[in-house]
Amino acid sequence: MGGILNGVRIVDVSRILAGPYATQMLSDLGAEVIKIEAPWGDDTRHWGPPFTKGFDGKEVAAYFLSCNRGKNIVTFNLKKQADEVRSLIETADVVVENFKPGTLERLLGPMPKDVITCSISAYGATGPRRDEPGYDVALQARSGIMGITGEVDSPPVKVGVAWIDVITGLNAGNAILAALFHKQKTGEAMRIDISLWDSAVAALVNQAHNAMASGINPVPMGSAHPNLVPYRAFEAKDGWFVIGVGSDNQWKALAQHLSLDAPDEWSTNEGRIEHRTAVEKAVGEAVAVLDRSTLEALLHSIPCAPVNTVLEALEDPQSIARGVVTQHKGVDVLASPLRFMRPSE
Repeated sequence: MGGILNGVRIVDVSRILAGPYATQMLSDLGAEVIKIEAPWGDDTRHWGPPFTKGFDGKEVAAYFLSCNRGKNIVTFNLKKQADEVRSLIETADVVVENFKPGTLERLLGPMPKDVITCSISAYGATGPRRDEPGYDVALQARSGIMGITGEVDSPPVKVGVAWIDVITGLNAGNAILAALFHKQKTGEAMRIDISLWDSAVAALVNQAHNAMASGINPVPMGSAHPNLVPYRAFEAKDGWFVIGVGSDNQWKALAQHLSLDAPDEWSTNEGRIEHRTAVEKAVGEAVAVLDRSTLEALLHSIPCAPVNTVLEALEDPQSIARGVVTQHKGVDVLASPLRFMRPSE
């Protein structure tokens, strides 16, 4: 059912990750995506090594492949070919751009009133930071996520992928789908203002609410969880292994499977948080004498997993069964995570 958006045309004037990630998802759903690149190409074409064969057979940075499959790519210089670009936009249902606020209109004039415009920027179209640039790493620093990522008493650590860009791309895709639905119902084409800042702060979820409720800043805890114990990585005989206990019943099962001498005060999550150090020490000692495959078999009823490398994750039997790697124009790429089944399937 990848053709859900058949007939929808999207002109993508964005670059790097958040905008291209959103339009790639919409392409996966069947939309026609026309990506406009400057003559020198999207920045991510050059973000390597590693370099590999691109969709056009030419060498390109692997980064570019992660967010640009399924698009028709055309080249225009917006400053010199504004009329051609505007004519193309006038044929679209949606235009996606990630210039600084106001830049696209300065280059091309006001957007057509019947075209949905999704503007993605670092800080949004309003506020004192509206004109500031911002890559994901800067937003991770300012938003607070870098201040709670990493080991205890360690220097600041960013999330291992451009986490805020990806979340912003997902938010943009959601907003565009809602705007298409709104236009279908009312005929009105909306302007969408999506920012990395808003997306980052919203994605702090429980950590932000913990801080608001307690007045205390959360701190880095490694792989541990501020609201659940035990919920972290422990070192097994042959590598690291994660155990995530999310209920008292799961704790009871874990204690039985690992033959833990657990006092009654550990039977509730509140008690386990109060005695976090002792609980984690007991679990860690039990895990240390077992290998990861034994732990997986032993703890099958509890959320748990070995800490894999990226290649191990891609080669996991579940990845093979789900087809998480596919091909586009002869190039291996990550598959869309969007799967649809008809009621009869």
